[in-house]
Amino acid sequence: MNAIGYTRVSTEEQAGSGLGLAAQRAAILVEAERRGWTLVEVIEDAGYSGKDLKRPGIVAVLDALRRHRADTLVVAKLDRLSRSLLDFAGLMQRATKEHWAVVALDLGVDTTTPTGEMMVNVVAVFAQFERRLIAERTKAALAQVKIRGSKSGKPIGRPPTMTDAVRERIDAERAAGRSLPAIAAGLNADGIETAQGGKRWYPSTVRAVLHRGGSR
Repeated sequence: MNAIGYTRVSTEEQAGSGLGLAAQRAAILVEAERRGWTLVEVIEDAGYSGKDLKRPGIVAVLDALRRHRADTLVVAKLDRLSRSLLDFAGLMQRATKEHWAVVALDLGVDTTTPTGEMMVNVVAVFAQFERRLIAERTKAALAQVKIRGSKSGKPIGRPPTMTDAVRERIDAERAAGRSLPAIAAGLNADGIETAQGGKRWYPSTVRAVLHRGGSR
């Protein structure tokens, strides 16, 4: 069996450290050796969100599978591949049409078996469900931020060069329980500039914005 590995991390800081990518690569290499696969390549996306498939690494992986350079796509964790149910469903349809399999090591699933194929789809449904819950919590928290700002009559910690919408989004997502890296990754994915006009958000950048407004 010829396999191609795929790894991904969401933030620039994770990409710079290489730790997340290295751990995923190591897991793929160990499994390939254990199962006697020929691992043709491990392709990575460093600093890309999993919300869609607009990533150069996954595009290259899918092209290799389409060209039959490999017949199995291996990921250390299913959410490294996709967090979108629609995208994942599309990948599964493509895999069926082009005759290649998906193996996710963290869940022990393998679409070369009926049970594994069912399991992957079930997990993808729950991943999408979790994403919707986060969105709903963010929306509710944003509403509360606006109410507090309205009652106080004060702007809610807005830096001079940052729009209210961006600042309120950061406050709301943090209040909803999102981590600093996750907030930064979302801002980067949406192409939002920092307060100083920078193109890249980091957890430390997000923390600085929160601290100016008295949040953590």
